[in-house]
Amino acid sequence: MNQKRIILPDEWITKIGRLSIATSSKLRGQHKGGNRSQRFGASLDFSDFREYTLGDDVRQVDWNVYARTEKYFIKRFLDEQEMRVHILLDATRSMGEEKKWMFARQIASAIGLMVLNRDDRLSFSYVGEKTALPFRRKGATYRKPFLQLVAGLEEANGTGSFAREGIKVLPKDSTVLFVLTDGLEPIAEWEQLFKRLPRFAGDIRCIQILTEDELNPSYSGDIRLIDAETKQDVNVSVSNRILAGYEKTRVMHEAEFDALANRYGIRKIQLVVEEGLQNAIFHKLLKLHWVQ
Repeated sequence: MNQKRIILPDEWITKIGRLSIATSSKLRGQHKGGNRSQRFGASLDFSDFREYTLGDDVRQVDWNVYARTEKYFIKRFLDEQEMRVHILLDATRSMGEEKKWMFARQIASAIGLMVLNRDDRLSFSYVGEKTALPFRRKGATYRKPFLQLVAGLEEANGTGSFAREGIKVLPKDSTVLFVLTDGLEPIAEWEQLFKRLPRFAGDIRCIQILTEDELNPSYSGDIRLIDAETKQDVNVSVSNRILAGYEKTRVMHEAEFDALANRYGIRKIQLVVEEGLQNAIFHKLLKLHWVQ
């Protein structure tokens, strides 16, 4: 794959290719895929026998069992259906710090690879300065186009509200929905989004991506701060009191954000950029059984 247009090294693409998305959601597509559903169908995976009842297809009768028992039984096989996974990426300005934006795109790329490698259907959208062309593909042949698409999003500079605009770019038939964001917008806006998401997917997961500086600012003295979203600036003399106030506000926001997610059945995890991609995927996501 062309390294100039892909943000995951080859060795990472190989490692991630061994994983898949884990879900217990029963909302599946009607097309054949690589995931075993809870209903019965016509795959090659045998489940069990049940007695023949009027109306059953006689072609499913197991005549070997009949020869031994003189009773009619049919074989049941597990159905295999595709999983439909959508990735919604926050590309507004608060995500625009270089290492944070790179990490967010790497996480999106990794999830997409897991889906496409398993012959499931992947769709992708983002809220940013430009409107994304629809991406909805299935199968490993679309891995490179997807990785190139995500790598091509070179800047996160959207001026709108991710929480308000995200709902407009979602498909309505997902098995699993991944929301990748920093979660820094007002709680009232998140509530409007979260309460509507369950109609779009059976399994919703919010991945909150933050940096160490956002969690524990290391600034001191007189500094000029610029709001990433509004571009408004303010001069601040950073003291212990200011930092304590910031920490109190951040902790309160996090608690309200987590409570909202829990209220609407949305699973949420916080990933810290500096902890690295390997820790995020092969420790945190595996530990939560979001991937397998």
